[in-house]
Parts: sequence; C-alpha cells; structure tokens
Amino acid sequence: MINKYSVLGIIPARGGSKGIKNKNLIKLNNYPLIYWPIKALKKSKYIDNFILSTDSKRISKVANQFNCKTPFLRPKSISNDNSSSISLVIHALDYFKSKNMNYDYVVLLEPTSPLTTENDIDRAIKVLEHNQTYADSIVGVSKNINLHPEFNYKIDKKGLIKFKKKTYSKRRQNLTTNFFLDGSLYISKVSSIYKHKTFYHNKTLGFITPKWKSFELDDKIDLLILNAIMKNKKNYEKKFRSKIFR
Repeated sequence: MINKYSVLGIIPARGGSKGIKNKNLIKLNNYPLIYWPIKALKKSKYIDNFILSTDSKRISKVANQFNCKTPFLRPKSISNDNSSSISLVIHALDYFKSKNMNYDYVVLLEPTSPLTTENDIDRAIKVLEHNQTYADSIVGVSKNINLHPEFNYKIDKKGLIKFKKKTYSKRRQNLTTNFFLDGSLYISKVSSIYKHKTFYHNKTLGFITPKWKSFELDDKIDLLILNAIMKNKKNYEKKFRSKIFR
C-alpha cells in the first residue's frame, strides 16, 4: 500500500503471438519473458497483490513456477489480436470486485517491456499518489530522437525523397523535445480506468525512461538488443535514471 491506498499489479500475457512464436515464454537472459515483470512486481514496496492474466494454460503454469498467481484463464473474447489492454485490466478488476477485493491503483506491466524494475514502479506510484489532485494516471514515455518527426520524409512514385526546407540538416540539439509512448509501465487510479477506459487522457503524467529502457520485444532483432542490454544492465542503471516529466 501507499498511504493506505491499495495497489494491484497485472501482467498481460496471452498465448497467441505473430512476430515471435510463444513470445511471452521466449528466453531473455536465461529466463522466460514473463519472469521479468513478475520479478519487478514481487520486489515492489507498494504492490499489495499481483497476477498474470492469460488465456494459455501453459503460460499460467510457467507463471505459477515463479510464484505468480493466475486466478483465472482470460476469456478468448478479450484475448485476440484486436483486444485492448484496457479490456483485460477491467476484466481483472471486475474479478476481484466479485471477491470483495477492491483496489485504489492498478499497475500494468507488459512482458514485452522487460527492463522496467521495481524502482521504476515505486517511483512512478509515489509521484502519481503525490500529485493525485490533478493527475489520475502515469505512463512510460521516452524521448523521440532518431525517429523525430522532423526527420520523417515522404517518397514519391518515382522513388525521390521529398525534403522539407532543409530539416535534414538540423542539429538534434535544436529540435523541439518530442516523446513517444514506450510501453514501459502504465499506472492509474482504478476509478479513472472505469471512467475513461484508458490510461491516456488529459490527467496523465509522463514517466520518462532513458533510451536503453524504452526497447520493446516485437521481433528477433529486438531480442538480440535486449539480451545485450541485459548483460550490461548494471552499468546502464548507474549512468541513467528514469525521470518524471514536469
């Protein structure tokens, strides 16, 4: 708990995946992908309870081996390619409400962002609770540098690049600061989840992650990058810290 507010952690991990087969169980630094959010939630100071939400008996069994509860199998209707994360969050919250277990905050950690730690979770929860008078949610963001909009161009039918007033020669230091949603963490008041059906609205804070923490696992190239980062994780953590966007 944090100041008498209870916190539920949820890890979404469905069985189907297209980019990488059985992605949520693929080994990253010798552990299945779902291990990393389980570890982070388990070590958090403020998480009162956490579960893994899945439609797969196999994934459920692996999660249980790491002492992570899977109290239900998620319905197929909210476990397909088009299903939103918010639907599984509400499904889990409704499940606990039916058991007379109510929570004030909910934390969603996706296995595909395995670099989020318990320190990130606790700092983000603390900031959201401290600013609860004007903020209902906090989500991970990262600076958009290499893919900044100023460096995006169109190519015509002949294959020629359509440049925009010499933006290609702009120095990165002179670019307007720009962020993208990196998926590293999602935290919200439960009341806001039911009201807005999203983590994104005009009362959402930004939790700025350093570039190395913003990587998500979508394909085999990402897996190579993440394995390399994992091997040097301690060195990165000393040099870079996540920040709260003000």
